[in-house]
Amino acid sequence: MQQVHVDKAKLTEAQVVELDAGPLAAGAARLAIESFSVTANNVTYAVVGDGFGYWNFFPAPEGKGIVPMWGHARVVESNCPELAVGERVYGYLPMASHLDVVPGKISPGGFVDTAEHRQPMSPIYNQYSRLAADPEHDPAREGERMIFGPLFKTGFLIEYFMRSEGWFGAGQLVITSASSKTAMGLASVAKRRSPDVRRIGLTSAGNVAFVEASGLYDTVLSYDAVGELPQADSVSVDFAGNSNLLREIHERLGGALKYSCLVGATHVDARGMGAGDLPGPTPTLFFAPDHAVALFKEVGPQEAGKQMAESWRGFLEDAGSSVAIERHAGLDAARAIFVEMVAGSIDPARGIVIEP
Repeated sequence: MQQVHVDKAKLTEAQVVELDAGPLAAGAARLAIESFSVTANNVTYAVVGDGFGYWNFFPAPEGKGIVPMWGHARVVESNCPELAVGERVYGYLPMASHLDVVPGKISPGGFVDTAEHRQPMSPIYNQYSRLAADPEHDPAREGERMIFGPLFKTGFLIEYFMRSEGWFGAGQLVITSASSKTAMGLASVAKRRSPDVRRIGLTSAGNVAFVEASGLYDTVLSYDAVGELPQADSVSVDFAGNSNLLREIHERLGGALKYSCLVGATHVDARGMGAGDLPGPTPTLFFAPDHAVALFKEVGPQEAGKQMAESWRGFLEDAGSSVAIERHAGLDAARAIFVEMVAGSIDPARGIVIEP
């Protein structure tokens, strides 16, 4: 089998390594990885890998890490009676050619990897969907699901949280990094489920046309036009991680900013500022897995899955064609594209799928 090992101290240093897969353990199943996407989300997993435990899902030698991906795989060997060779699944995969899992809590719709080393992490990442009974699976849109799916779900959960809180009394949603896939997911869900909330997207000057063309925002502003934000009661969701931009938003909106949400890489202190010196509310980090668990407890897994699937289909109508899907063969291509992604030089209109 092959794996891509990334230097945890210098993410642009990565190499493809060959390993002996070894015998399959009792009760385990071996998955051959068919495809996965490489997005900015994967870079976030690597950047905060130690702090959030993302390096722990797929162990690597000391100082190295295997970046988690979302994608499709096929059972090629099974010591688990309920999983047959040839069955296809969707879930959290390593940047590699194969993965051994220990299926538990098996149902027609999926299973959980009960491998001991994965149990301390959020259970959301340990669940695998069996495609034969998966309401979100569309054979014609597998590429879109890998590219947008995990990020879309974060957007779905943010909207659910905000709506559950009555949008904190605000009628305006300000989203940074509006061209990012998570931001587009949030905008789509808000457009359909909270149509009375006005959506304003902030993006770089070079991405304004792309964001406007998506049709997901009522207003699109470049980062140098934050001073044009309407001073109405607002919530902000920051995907950009730029401390100066966040400060500008807080200073522009002041007391009209009712909630400030941080999504992605780091806590506010790591963004080069202390939370206490910003006007308005203290920025609060949004950790999607915790909110997913809360949603499942509140409405039940079946209803949660139904709502997500419905919103996912709406998102595909809204923005599923906003990226051109590029398919690349081999893990060396995955390595090269990940390094390019770390450098921040990937066009948002490109959707990268790797077929190991």
